[in-house]
Amino acid sequence: MAILITRPQPDNDTTSAALRGRGLAVLAAPMLRFEQMPFQDDADAKYGAAIVTSANALRAIADQPVRDSLIKLPLFAVGDKTADAARELGFADVISADGDANALRELMVASVKAKRLKKSSTLLYLAGADLARDLAGELGGRGFSVVTHTTYRMAPVTSLPPDVVAALATGGIEAVLHYSRRSARAFFTAAQAAAVEISALATLHGCLSDSIASVARDAGATQVMVARTPDEPALFNLLGRANAPLSR
Repeated sequence: MAILITRPQPDNDTTSAALRGRGLAVLAAPMLRFEQMPFQDDADAKYGAAIVTSANALRAIADQPVRDSLIKLPLFAVGDKTADAARELGFADVISADGDANALRELMVASVKAKRLKKSSTLLYLAGADLARDLAGELGGRGFSVVTHTTYRMAPVTSLPPDVVAALATGGIEAVLHYSRRSARAFFTAAQAAAVEISALATLHGCLSDSIASVARDAGATQVMVARTPDEPALFNLLGRANAPLSR
């Protein structure tokens, strides 16, 4: 019996390794595929700082010519993981909100009050194609000027790997872990296309949030659990709270 991880790469590998370290068998089915988008900007554009809500946005500019000029900007990151990715890319002045988009928005406001950032500065938002919220609009409502550049998209994967299909068909999947609404939706669509929907719906589904869990329930899943907090350690702990002990 295995735990199925649906995260995109490279995060899928990281999560899989962590679970294997706990003695659990793991199968991988990344349900979203990273696609880089070209960065096109006015050569004369001037920015006071960059803001990032996903490490994928940084991954997307890593091999683009614009990287060399962007890493000179102060960068405000949504959390520590994204901040670390920015430093690895070459950004020297990185500030982490250590939270979510709300925390990042409030950090920007606080940075103006602390005179770390001029409110008159134009902010460059490095973003994905499918945004869960309008952070640029929220900042605009606070008086900031924000230019959004879409640097990547996460495309749904339409099919499951053959080993995952076989495991679902034979009851070899003990739990499926979901990290986003879009990847969860793609999983159930792919399971239906592979004619293993009944088995998939009967499997335990561990979800990072209530919003993600609603996708699983709407699809017809009968065993849905939600992490107590929206982070991976809590999602792992959820596995230990399952009704039946997980196979090792």
